[in-house]
Amino acid sequence: MRNRWPRALGAALLSLALVNTNVSAQDAPRDPNFGRGERVSGQTFATRSPVIAPHGAAATAHPLATQTAIDVLRAGGTAIDAAIAANAMLGLVEPTGNGIGGDIFVIVWDPETQRLYGYNGSGRTPRGMSLAEMRREARRRGNPNAVPSFGAASVSVPGTVDGWFALHERFGRTPMADLLAPTIRYAREGAPIPQTIAMYWANNRRRLEAEFAAGRLQEIQNARDTYWREFRQTGLPARVDPAADEAHRRNQIRGLMPDGHSLFANPDLASTLELIARDGRDAYYRGPVARTIDTYMRRIGGWLRYDDLARHQGEWVDPICAPYRSVEVCELPPNSQGVVALQTLRILESFNLREMGFLTPDSLHAQIEATRLAFADRAQFYGDPAFTGFDTRRLLTDDYTAERRAMIDMARAMPPPPHAELRIDGDTTYLTTADSNGMMVSLIQSNYRGMGSGLVPDGLGFMLQDRAELFSLESGYPNVYAPGRRPFQTIIPAFALRDGQPWLAFGVMGGDMQPQGHVQIIVNLIDYDLDLQAAGDAARYRFYGGAEPTGDEPDGVGFVAMENGILPDVRAELERRGHRIRPADGSFGGYQAIMRHPSGVYEVATEMRKDGSAGGY
Repeated sequence: MRNRWPRALGAALLSLALVNTNVSAQDAPRDPNFGRGERVSGQTFATRSPVIAPHGAAATAHPLATQTAIDVLRAGGTAIDAAIAANAMLGLVEPTGNGIGGDIFVIVWDPETQRLYGYNGSGRTPRGMSLAEMRREARRRGNPNAVPSFGAASVSVPGTVDGWFALHERFGRTPMADLLAPTIRYAREGAPIPQTIAMYWANNRRRLEAEFAAGRLQEIQNARDTYWREFRQTGLPARVDPAADEAHRRNQIRGLMPDGHSLFANPDLASTLELIARDGRDAYYRGPVARTIDTYMRRIGGWLRYDDLARHQGEWVDPICAPYRSVEVCELPPNSQGVVALQTLRILESFNLREMGFLTPDSLHAQIEATRLAFADRAQFYGDPAFTGFDTRRLLTDDYTAERRAMIDMARAMPPPPHAELRIDGDTTYLTTADSNGMMVSLIQSNYRGMGSGLVPDGLGFMLQDRAELFSLESGYPNVYAPGRRPFQTIIPAFALRDGQPWLAFGVMGGDMQPQGHVQIIVNLIDYDLDLQAAGDAARYRFYGGAEPTGDEPDGVGFVAMENGILPDVRAELERRGHRIRPADGSFGGYQAIMRHPSGVYEVATEMRKDGSAGGY
């Protein structure tokens, strides 16, 4: 039987082997050259060197998407043009993490105006579904305390296509039809599905089929033939022979799962993208796509309507920035969770992490405790600011940061931390691009859980997101479900400035791992002088089990999963301090980054744990 273990596993094992050949963690930070040139110094745990690019750069979760972005840049497109083209391609080749049925968040450095722009492309809940009806639906699905994970109740308006056009209008140069053309072509002819994406794809199918078998996708029980036809066309790639005639190729698509050696054709998605390329944004929100979604939802008893789509509009927002040592880190405001990363870094700034040492008990303990404090505030205050009226910048003030920092005891893990006493007034993909003029883009896009809700409207070739799952059903909660409301969002792009100039566009995809990953990347770069690739390849930790914006209460001190590169004696010491340590479970995110040097040259890195690639020219 063929070995089908994901390539990421081999990279992880390589990383572990290299980690264990390092100089000691205690000695490393005292070496002024620590982290610099690891590939030749013998202090290596990077899986590859960063890519150096003098003119333009891209890093995405799939080599074909990176290649597409570079092709756009070479042809004279802007970084936004390249990002849109790459994002469209990822919707085809990585539908486990994103697609035009999901939401989008973006940060752009514009060299012309010398400022950062933020874009919140998240959609709202159907205006025809009330909290009371959502609670009835939750009870019917068997969990009265949570929005269902799949099905029509979990769907909110997708914001991605609107985001593409808003960004393109302000920063684009290449015609949208040209940007979507590569994806349309590959969607008809077949595109490669690598091993790690194939693994996530198979897991997603198993979850959806289990939901269906258990009767928790009741809205499609009476339309099973339609559901399976659409899901199999969209969700089940095959080995496709490009030389085969069209009829034979369509027959090949049906019924086979990806195995990391497959091509996947999605002619329905190609047709949908052709409509968008020809008729623009309105094709999606006011034209054939919106009408198809409306008809489909009415047939299955769902709540999303044409009017919900027609009324959608994304929002330009100002990024929130906070200093951390020599740089300024920038995130987007809620309804995203980006401020969690800023709050964690603000708390950590007074700890001498360099002196504590790289991946030592003291350094990790301080980082984990700061994360727990920020997550406690996230559970209490984050939601759609149009409803909460709360400005999360209040969590970043010097006084409040000092108050939270004082709660950290370096000898032991604190009990579940309380949230701030402040009155309230009132599976994902990440990519980054940069062009020859200095524009840099940090973009994240998601369907939320896996491929999304399990619902594929007739003939459109994409699955609708299940982002509404992240609402609470508790009255008075800042993130409680309401009609026409944006859900709490886990997806966060990041950016960092140095001396007021663009320095780093980066992100770490993956639910709660995202703000934790942002913190770990910045700490690795700033406190431990790792290069751009090594900063992402270094062993990671992930805290979970704290209070959640969905209303879930903390499970004691929570849990900390750790990758194998964190040594056994370090784990043992953290357990002695009261942390509940768990083994690596594969959920440590997906990293991409572009760094701009003062000379204008770009440095590019990608995630060893996934199938991505970094490129430049």
